[in-house]
Amino acid sequence: ENMPRILTTGGYFAYIKIAEGCDSHCSYCIIPKLRGKYRSRPRQSIIAEATKLVEDGVTEIILVAQNTTFYGSDIGDSLANLLRDLSSIDGLEWIRILYCYPEHITDELIEEIKTNPKVCNYLDMPIQHSCDKILKLMNRKSSNKFLRDLIAKLRANIPHIMIRSTLIVGFPGETEEDFQDLIQFINDIKFDRLGVFTYSNEEGTPSAKLPNQIPQHIKESRKDVIMKIQQEISKELCAQKIGQVFRVIIEGKLEQEDVYIGRTYGDAPVVDSKVFVEYDGDLICGDFISVKIIQADEYDLIGKVIYEYCE
Repeated sequence: ENMPRILTTGGYFAYIKIAEGCDSHCSYCIIPKLRGKYRSRPRQSIIAEATKLVEDGVTEIILVAQNTTFYGSDIGDSLANLLRDLSSIDGLEWIRILYCYPEHITDELIEEIKTNPKVCNYLDMPIQHSCDKILKLMNRKSSNKFLRDLIAKLRANIPHIMIRSTLIVGFPGETEEDFQDLIQFINDIKFDRLGVFTYSNEEGTPSAKLPNQIPQHIKESRKDVIMKIQQEISKELCAQKIGQVFRVIIEGKLEQEDVYIGRTYGDAPVVDSKVFVEYDGDLICGDFISVKIIQADEYDLIGKVIYEYCE
């Protein structure tokens, strides 16, 4: 923890691991066996690392762990407390939370995201599935109703929240009826961002011993179906952003064109969408600008600068 950080992300954003290990014991995951019980880092250690990163030019901190929302449960602390302390660091613009387990999202955390201007109104919340039978086989602690109620609560309480999730299709025992349950859930919820993985047997996990393993071609077919549905959902949601103004962090520029590439608060690096910004001036990676969206496709947005720098 005391070793100096070597940034490989470009220098304007950085990931901070806030805990090690996991206590969830999902039936498909080997992490608890490999890394042991959940162990939160002391808050002061995280703050010290974040402060040094910001001094080195980082403007966006991204919190990661096997389960970020479980942070502090073993040391008498909470993720909301950590967010409050991080937000006091001068020069830090955005705080983003990845890998949130839905079961550990508290009212305190929701209120902190809602009221803390430095915390992005964005949650990466892997649900893995929506069918109660499959969730039980996965040893997940949520249910279809719980997930629907939680997402409704998040959207009701946090203005313009962007929710990213990930799914596993082709889990052992997933019938066509279970898969249709998942399709209905995706169509109803309309996640802002969604990733889909095909189930893969991990040696040493309980799910590897389950009966009714699904053939690979069916797994791939189910993944394709979900991604096509999500593509249409994403296209619809992106179109709704035309005419809106967003604060955008610049990440690069297209060669030989007056077009910069950036992200909104609703986009994590690498995994989410981009904003292509038409501008003939000079910007550098890490700059924040205001952008009006003038065009959209299935995943990405196109905009023009309203004014150069955002405070």
